[in-house]
Amino acid sequence: MLSFTLNGAAVTLDMPDDVALLHVLRGPLGLSGPRFGCGNEQCGACMVLVDGEPRCACTVPAAAVAGKVVVTVEGLGTPEAPHPLQAAFLAEQAGQCGYCLSGILVSAAALLARNPMPEESAIRAALEPHLCRCGSHNRILRAVAQAAREMA
Repeated sequence: MLSFTLNGAAVTLDMPDDVALLHVLRGPLGLSGPRFGCGNEQCGACMVLVDGEPRCACTVPAAAVAGKVVVTVEGLGTPEAPHPLQAAFLAEQAGQCGYCLSGILVSAAALLARNPMPEESAIRAALEPHLCRCGSHNRILRAVAQAAREMA
């Protein structure tokens, strides 16, 4: 049995140890935020927080999160009370297709948790593992900086 905390709620599942966390999140748990992009930790579309650290869910075995806290983009905020990052991304129109945004939002949340007022270079470094093919990079950087100011 696999037990962990997901977006603030206790989860217990009977899953094989070697199944990827991403498949658990999208399959039996029904989340759509973390997405399959490359399956090789090269795009960041599947990024989640595991005990506050960004991790690619496509390669993390589900067994590795036993007893840990996992947060997906669904756990950052709600439509009624969005996380400041989510609100800033909307205000800056920082996404086009949106495929990469859930992973970017999760990584940005981890950055702001450890560095509440990051310089642009720190934002770029934190988001470097993410591939955005739409070319929204400048708006994404502005949105993270805006959220940092609002959260300060």
